Amino acid sequence: MSVAREVTQAQLDRLSAATLRHVPSQTYTVGDRLEERAAQQPGKAFIRFEEHVVPYGAANAAANRAAHAAWALGLRRGDVAALLMENRPEFVTTWMGLAKLGVTTALLNTQLRARALEHAIATAAPVLVVAGGECAEAIESLPADARRRWPIYATSGDDAPVAPPPGAGNWDALLARASTENLDRAVRDGLVAGDDLFFIYTSGTTGLPKAARLSHMRWLGVGDGMSAIAGYGPDDVIGCVLPLFHGAGGMVVVSSALAQGAAMFLARRFSASRFWDDARRHGMTGFQYVGEICRYLVNQPPRPDDRDHRVRVMMGAGLGRDVWEVFRDRFGIARILEGWSSTEANTSLINVDDRVGSCGRIPFPERHNGRLIRYDAERDEHPRDAGGRCIPCAPGEVGEFVGAIPDLPDSGAGRFEGYTDAAATSRKILRDVFQPGDRWYRSGDLLRCDEDGYYYFVDRIGDTYRWKSENVSTQEVAEALGGFPGLEIANVYGVAVPGAEGRAGMAALVLRDRAAFDGRAFWAWVAERLPGYAAPLFVRLSPEPDVTSTFKLRKLDLQRDGYDPSRTTDPLWVRDDAARAYVPLDAGALARLGIPPFAADAASSRRS
Repeated sequence: MSVAREVTQAQLDRLSAATLRHVPSQTYTVGDRLEERAAQQPGKAFIRFEEHVVPYGAANAAANRAAHAAWALGLRRGDVAALLMENRPEFVTTWMGLAKLGVTTALLNTQLRARALEHAIATAAPVLVVAGGECAEAIESLPADARRRWPIYATSGDDAPVAPPPGAGNWDALLARASTENLDRAVRDGLVAGDDLFFIYTSGTTGLPKAARLSHMRWLGVGDGMSAIAGYGPDDVIGCVLPLFHGAGGMVVVSSALAQGAAMFLARRFSASRFWDDARRHGMTGFQYVGEICRYLVNQPPRPDDRDHRVRVMMGAGLGRDVWEVFRDRFGIARILEGWSSTEANTSLINVDDRVGSCGRIPFPERHNGRLIRYDAERDEHPRDAGGRCIPCAPGEVGEFVGAIPDLPDSGAGRFEGYTDAAATSRKILRDVFQPGDRWYRSGDLLRCDEDGYYYFVDRIGDTYRWKSENVSTQEVAEALGGFPGLEIANVYGVAVPGAEGRAGMAALVLRDRAAFDGRAFWAWVAERLPGYAAPLFVRLSPEPDVTSTFKLRKLDLQRDGYDPSRTTDPLWVRDDAARAYVPLDAGALARLGIPPFAADAASSRRS
C-alpha cells in the first residue's frame, strides 16, 4: 500500500473508532455532554450568531430553562415535543433542554404548510409544539382542528416581540420563570444512548415526509467521528448556514462543535453575498456545505478578498465536479471532505484524499458494511444470480448502495434506527442479499465505482429527486396535485437543469381538456399545497398517460425529453413566481426566468 493510502486508512480508522465509541446501553447522553462542556469552559463561545455570542455556560443555562419549563408542563422521559423554528441559538438550546429530560424532539421543516405540516406533526405524535414567532404564518396555515389537537407554545426569542398565533401559549413567559440550574440527573433515569434524541424528516421513495429516528448514540458518534476526520479542535469555528432541522446542520455541525468544545457560527439562512464577510467576521475555520451553496458562491462576482479568510476545511455532499476545483482554487480551501450518506443511513462514505468528484472509497471492504449492487431501474428490482443472491456491481456500473445491518449486541456498528412508521422501516430493508437471512439497508441512491475504488453519486432511485437541498417525493407531489379541477393523472419526476445541482420537478398532466389548462389557477393550487422546493418547475400536458403493462407510470422517457420543446409536441409550461402563474415555455420565457435550455447530453451523462 502507498504512503498516501496508509495515511488515508489511518484517517478512516480514527473516524471509525470515534464513531463507534458510544454504545446503545450507555447512560451518558447529549445532556451530559452539554453539562460537561459548560462546567469545563463556561465562558468560551459556543454559538456565534449575528451580533450575539452565546458561551457554553449561557447555552447550558438556556437549555436548563427549557428543560424546567417542559417539566412544569408535564413532559417526561419518552415523550415527544415538536419544534418549528428558524436558525437561531434558541433552536439549539430548546432541543438540548428537552434532551435533558429524555424527551425526543421532532424537528419540523419550516417550509411546510397546511396539510404537509399537519402530517409531519401527526407523524411525531407530540405532547406539544414549540414554535418561533417567525413561523406564525406556518402555524396559522394548519387546519383549525389541527391547531386544537396539539398545544402550541410560541416564542419570540431574540426577535422583536411577535404576536403569537390565536390560542397559542407563551413559551417566553414559561422560560422567564424557569430555573437556570441543571436538573437533578434522576429526572432522566432510565434514559440510554440508544433512545431517540430527534425525529428528522426525510422524503422517502413513497408518501409524505417520514420521521427518521436518531438516537443520542448516533448524534454523539457523528460529532466525535466527523470532528476527528476534519481535524477540528477547541479553537475552531465551524460554520452552519444550513437549516438546523436537517441532519447536516443540526447533527453534524452542532455535534462536532460540542465534541471538541469548539464554536459554531450559525446563520439565520444562507446568503451568498454575505458568506465570506461572515466567515471573516466570526473567524470561521471550517463549514458544512451542500453542493448548491458552493455553486452559488462560485457564481458571485470575484472579489480581491476572496482568499482573505481562515477557512481551511469544508465538509459536505453534492459538490459537482465542475465546481470542485474552481471553488477550491478561487477561495483557497486546503481540504474538501466530500461524503455520501443520509439522515437515516447506517452506512456512509467520505473522500479524505481529494479525488475530485468522488464521495469516497472503501480501501478494505471487510472493514466496511457498504456494498454497491445491481439495480434494474425499469423493473425497480435488484437482479439476482442463479443462487438467488444480489450481484455486486462491476467498476463503472451504476447500482444501489446498501449497508449491512449486523446482529451485534450493544453496538452502534451498522445500526439502522429506522422511522417512526414500522412499515416504512421494513420497506427500507433488503433481505437475503448475499447470505440467507442477512439484512441490508436500502439507501435509495445510485452510485458507481471506478477502477481505483472511488465512488461517485449518480442519482436518487425512481420516486425521489433532490432539488434545492431537499429530497422531494414524487408521490407526495402527485397527491397534492390530484384534486386540481380537470386533472386525471399527474406523473411527477425530476429533470436535469444544466448548471444546477439535483433535479427540478416536472409534472406530466393528463387533463380532461388540455386546452382549458389555467396556468394561474394551477400555480395557486400548487402554492397552497406544496413548499417551494417541491413545486414542479415545469409542466407537460400529455394526451394520455404512459404506463407499463402492469399500469405503472413510466418516467424514464419523460426524463430524457425533459423540458425541451423540440423533443415533444405536448404543450410545455414553466413556473413564473413573479407572475404567480405557469406560463407557456419558450426560449423567451426561459431566458427571462434565468433557466438554461434543456441539454439532453447533460441529462444522459448524469444517469451514466
